Amino acid sequence: QVQLAESGGGLVQPGGSLRLSCATSGFTLDLYAIAWFRQAPGKEREEVSCISSGGGSIYHADSVRGRFTISRDLAKNTVYLQMNSLKPEDTAVYYCATAALGPGYGCYDPAGYEYDYWGQGTQVTVSS
Repeated sequence: QVQLAESGGGLVQPGGSLRLSCATSGFTLDLYAIAWFRQAPGKEREEVSCISSGGGSIYHADSVRGRFTISRDLAKNTVYLQMNSLKPEDTAVYYCATAALGPGYGCYDPAGYEYDYWGQGTQVTVSS
């Protein structure tokens, strides 16, 4: 069955970096769109970054563009979110999610309704 497992979260000072990993299993990563979402207490869930099936389309939210980078390693069945220049407002639980969306669909789905499978999340706290 499809499984996603996030790791790499933690406490970091403002301006610091973290790399989140999403280990996947039970499906062919290249055939699925995959996204990183985050949710802070009292705030709506936000789609941070995503990559389409086939890797032809990548999206980053305005709030993280230029600081965060999504990538994937098909050999390791793992998706990464490199987060640089972290700010306190980046504090949230980060989730990876996936769905069997065709490459023509892209990956942008801010509500997350098209994403069928979700990991358990990893906490990122940016604080001095």
